[in-house]
Amino acid sequence: MLLIGTNLIKLTKELEHSFVEQLEKHQNIVHKVCRLYTNNQDAHNDLFQEITIQLWKAYPKFRGDSKFSTWMYRVGLNTAITLYRKGKRSINTQHMDDVLFKVKAEEYDDTEEQQLKLLYKAVHQLNDIEKALVFLYLEDKNYREISDTMGISEVNARVKMNRVKTKLRTILNP
Repeated sequence: MLLIGTNLIKLTKELEHSFVEQLEKHQNIVHKVCRLYTNNQDAHNDLFQEITIQLWKAYPKFRGDSKFSTWMYRVGLNTAITLYRKGKRSINTQHMDDVLFKVKAEEYDDTEEQQLKLLYKAVHQLNDIEKALVFLYLEDKNYREISDTMGISEVNARVKMNRVKTKLRTILNP
């Protein structure tokens, strides 16, 4: 009986080590999901923690049918979407303009930063699924990876993405 308990502890430690290693390697994925669905650092930290918990809970069931990063995108996006849809946990956010401070240097060109800010402002106006599509698209995922991550067909991913692009154009160029 003691041998079974020792093997179980060893297996659990190996699983934990493997999970921590993968999480550290791909944690930017979680940070990007958090940035997409939150507007301040506290909300970002709360969502990061919740996604990490959900990843750990689901990790023993990860079969390796897809890349770890693809699985991580799926769990992260589903967690963020579920949290905001349930409304149980209301993560209070502030508008980014209220908390950003800028120090301008004379040679600094903030054009790209301003464009990125406008893009994020437009993306925040999209619904949860559209945000996830844009996020994966901006991560240079192809439509097959997007469809695998979102659990939809590749054709559906293309159609939805084209609609989202049109919607973003309308938001950015009224």
